[in-house]
Amino acid sequence: MNFLKRAALSLWSRKTRTLITFSTFLVISVMVLAGVLVKDATARASDTAKRKIGAEVTLDVDMDALASSGELQAPQIRTDMVDRIGTSPLVDKYTYRSFDGASLKNGLKLPGKPLYPQSPTSTLAFGILDSSLEPDFASGKWKLLSGRPITGANRDDNVVLIEERLARENNLKTGDRITLGENDPTGRRTAEFTVRGIYRDPSDEPDTEFQLDPGNCLFVTAGALSKLNGQQTTIARSASFQLKDPATYEQFKKEAEKAAGGAFHGFELGLNDKALEQMTGPLSAVSGTATAAMWLIGVGAAAVLALLAVLAVKQRRTEFGVLLSLGERRGKLIAQQVAETVVVAALAVGLSSLFAQTLTERAGNALVRDEAAAAQHKLDAWQPPPPGSTGLQEGIDQNSAPVEGADPIDKITVRLDNGSLAAVAGLGLGIGLLATAIPAASVLRLSPRSILSKGK
Repeated sequence: MNFLKRAALSLWSRKTRTLITFSTFLVISVMVLAGVLVKDATARASDTAKRKIGAEVTLDVDMDALASSGELQAPQIRTDMVDRIGTSPLVDKYTYRSFDGASLKNGLKLPGKPLYPQSPTSTLAFGILDSSLEPDFASGKWKLLSGRPITGANRDDNVVLIEERLARENNLKTGDRITLGENDPTGRRTAEFTVRGIYRDPSDEPDTEFQLDPGNCLFVTAGALSKLNGQQTTIARSASFQLKDPATYEQFKKEAEKAAGGAFHGFELGLNDKALEQMTGPLSAVSGTATAAMWLIGVGAAAVLALLAVLAVKQRRTEFGVLLSLGERRGKLIAQQVAETVVVAALAVGLSSLFAQTLTERAGNALVRDEAAAAQHKLDAWQPPPPGSTGLQEGIDQNSAPVEGADPIDKITVRLDNGSLAAVAGLGLGIGLLATAIPAASVLRLSPRSILSKGK
């Protein structure tokens, strides 16, 4: 009789054992398929988040190098060097930033405390290339109420963005012209600026870095700020580059360091992936849990299947002895066991594919929501240090502050495709074949004379 026909008859005649094996394979298929689907879904969600946020490479002061060198003044870099790096085909957009003192002239008043007590209209002006890439504007925390942002097209123009409290205090509107003075309160250098836009900062507290009242903050072009303070070249204290593809970070870093030569002295180039980590933290946790559960179930199920296969061989010793005595080859007996395993595994994988996607999406989203809620609770509980404090005495790390507009992802979309199904089928069959390896070895040692004469 053909070994495939014997396999079919064996499965039908041993319904209880077949049902137990089928149930075991079904559990394997569902759990492994769920693990694969969750892993794929979290990977897709992470990739979407990467494309949404992009890869921001920051060029900032290397505080460790600054402290070890004993230098008292923070390093600076020329903006033309930043421009050279920013024109790389790997870069989507970039900006740089500097800051210096400035003062309001011609009777204009500040809505908050001045930068210098002896100069009642002294404040800080930030020289930038693109205001839309400033973190608070990019996150949506600050809103442009009227006018337009500062862009690279305004590179050296005398334009300024002012906060609505400053505009209200001095009855200013977009298009008006104001006069700013240099950093030196006793200096006479001034320049006239056009109000390009008015924005809103919802905070009522001074910022933690400069202790500057929110209504006093000015944004101008870096070139105009340098000219206002008598500098011959336009300089920057930091820069950021948005890469087109996060995967090109290492390549970009090498190209930037080569182009800059020694201009990066005192600076460090790093990937700012804090927002991405904040968004995808729950996904990483769920993906890790699902993968661990998948392998745990797989190993446990393989052990159960191996035990079932060993017991089956012991129960069928007489059957195998008769077949061997009739001239059946041992290889075909092993092939019969493999065929029985493959048929049961295929049916289990097929059935699991009918409902695994729905169950996985529900279970996966429940896990992601729980992880996202826990992560969001930690973010909401974070408190900045009190005004005038660095946070060190209170045990507060400024770098742990939440990123605005980067809420933890709390939903995934599960998709069952042919690749996932093939992976589960391959893994399920692999586990099944591995489980038959031990009893297959015992079949090779069977002696028909010993089985039929002694029952061993």
